[in-house]
Amino acid sequence: MRLSCRDCTLRKCAAFVPMTDEELAFMERFKTGELTVDRGMTILLEGAASPQVFTVLSGLGLRYKTMQDGRRQVINLIMPGDFIGLQAGLMGEMGHSVEASTAMVLCVFDRAGLWTLFQTSPARAYDLTWLAAVEEHFLGEAIATVGQRDAMSALAWAFVRLFRRGKSLGLVKGQKMALPYRQQDLADSTGLSLVHTNKTLKRFREAGFMDWSGGILHMRDEAALARLAQLGDEELPRRPIL
Repeated sequence: MRLSCRDCTLRKCAAFVPMTDEELAFMERFKTGELTVDRGMTILLEGAASPQVFTVLSGLGLRYKTMQDGRRQVINLIMPGDFIGLQAGLMGEMGHSVEASTAMVLCVFDRAGLWTLFQTSPARAYDLTWLAAVEEHFLGEAIATVGQRDAMSALAWAFVRLFRRGKSLGLVKGQKMALPYRQQDLADSTGLSLVHTNKTLKRFREAGFMDWSGGILHMRDEAALARLAQLGDEELPRRPIL
């Protein structure tokens, strides 16, 4: 059964900016349905066009590029509220792939409706531009991490960012958060080898900073990891939902 935008569970999360009645009415018209995907399924394929764009209602995924020799570079990890497929919506084809890391539920929007959004709902169009700008900012941080941070600070940065995002989405219970990615995914996102990633996680565990096992992240000392990652204690900005 299709979930009404007015009853969307994401609207209750601290991560998102409240929507006006007019914005809700527009989103109800813009949304065409919902799609449930299984773990491991490719949602969008690099080089392919897609007639739809999506908002993640629940579940986790990742964006990645595949190199000619088969290696993979994870661009970023996808969480509830993320808008995916914009690249194909505006440029005609995807420059990266999107894969479900868990079972996911996606809100589906017709790509052609993007033009209506810019024509008839400038506030919603601004939200789309804001999300694109935030994505660019995050990619700048990620490039700096891959290029300039050592293994300890790179993985500290990744886990603090994920944990803080999880907090804003209500995914953190106490000091724990379900994080069912593979170590290889984190290695691919930070430019590290799997062996180096495993050894660094062991050092974090022995130092009492955090433990990540069985798909559960236990953040024991967020402040210590944030210092290691050269991150402050600033809160994440609230995001619009599309």
